[in-house]
Amino acid sequence: MATMPHDMQDESRDSLTGLADPDRARKVIAQWQNDWPSGTISCPMHAMLISLGRIETVNVAFGESAGDGALVEVAQRIKHFAGDELESSVWLAARMGGGTFLLVAREECSRERWQWLAEALADAIAMPITNPAGGASLRLWPRIALMRATDTDSPVTMFDRLSETSALMRENNGRRIAWSTGAIARSGRSNQQLEADLLAAIDRDEIEILFQPQYSLADDKLVGAEALARWHHPVLGRIGAGVLFQIAERADHIAHLSRHIAERALQAAVHWPETIRLSLNITPADLAADSFAPEFARLAERIGYPLDRLTLEITEQVLLADLDRVGVVLEQLRIYGIRLALDDFGAGFCNFRYLKILPLDHIKLDRSMIDDVLDDDRDRAVFRAIVAMAQALDLKVVVEGIETAAQREFVAAEGAQDYQGFLRSEPLSAQEFLKLAAT
Repeated sequence: MATMPHDMQDESRDSLTGLADPDRARKVIAQWQNDWPSGTISCPMHAMLISLGRIETVNVAFGESAGDGALVEVAQRIKHFAGDELESSVWLAARMGGGTFLLVAREECSRERWQWLAEALADAIAMPITNPAGGASLRLWPRIALMRATDTDSPVTMFDRLSETSALMRENNGRRIAWSTGAIARSGRSNQQLEADLLAAIDRDEIEILFQPQYSLADDKLVGAEALARWHHPVLGRIGAGVLFQIAERADHIAHLSRHIAERALQAAVHWPETIRLSLNITPADLAADSFAPEFARLAERIGYPLDRLTLEITEQVLLADLDRVGVVLEQLRIYGIRLALDDFGAGFCNFRYLKILPLDHIKLDRSMIDDVLDDDRDRAVFRAIVAMAQALDLKVVVEGIETAAQREFVAAEGAQDYQGFLRSEPLSAQEFLKLAAT
């Protein structure tokens, strides 16, 4: 498991977003360089500086609280993106001030992959954000400066190079991605080629399906698994599910990819013991189809997987598309006996209206909800309030990202039901999970 540094103390965090602050970012980068073995190649580091456009407009139009909320949402998207796409690396995310963020990874990485990651992160940040003041959702437009650290770069020179590139980009409104060399960033692999690669990978069954085990907090028994998709691209390396679906969206093949993942996951899960549930993520494209519920039910029945052992997970991005339509489709899924979960709850703006009007069974608390819950009084208060609300609405609480026994003990004592996280297991292949389930 590779994550951002865990030794970040309260005084080293940005008070708004919880990310590292500039001082902490400097210290971590310097430590990476100092700890790198001498006599070898220099410490491999790639960095990107993300600058948000329109954040001042949001503050003026909707107030500073809306602007602050948007910055918190962007911080969570950066953390989620890094956790998914830089899983095999050590990385750090920081807020450098205002609407400027830093993401730096210590890993061997090609120029093409780092630029492609920047493009994907820019797409993720630019997705709609719920407007807490009501009305139309918000959109922020990022520009990203890229660099690879050299032998002579210190943390200060890295920040200077990135800031200079970012300033030059602001003078040229047409540029979204640029390298600190001053050259306009041009992808070595076109979107069209990447989309063709994806379709070929689906046809050749090269999209890997992993399973993240889920455990009961009452007795620590295995109760289910969430299906996760990964693509090991021959040039760009490992691609996580979030970016995988971004590529599919550009190619207008989200429904194709989603069905492929569901079919492979159901085929694996049909061999599990009857006590183990399968959780699958569904997309806006899935729920946009009026026939999704009966077609999905027919798929599961053809494979032989019982619908009453299936949970479908939706995110806020799904609900932003068309809440009324989503509600109708979810009601249809419930008729088939499928359970429904609201995923990543607490990652951004929490629209409690969803809990009131949608036929949900579970809420899955985002891993950010427990990052500092043992050390921060406010985080504990928020966690307890959400669990109490879920109990009042008769909703089951599943907690993601449990990494320590102390976290598990806390969420169990507070009334959550299930958990998943690296404390017990990383995501497993279908064969590995079947072996685990059989023990």
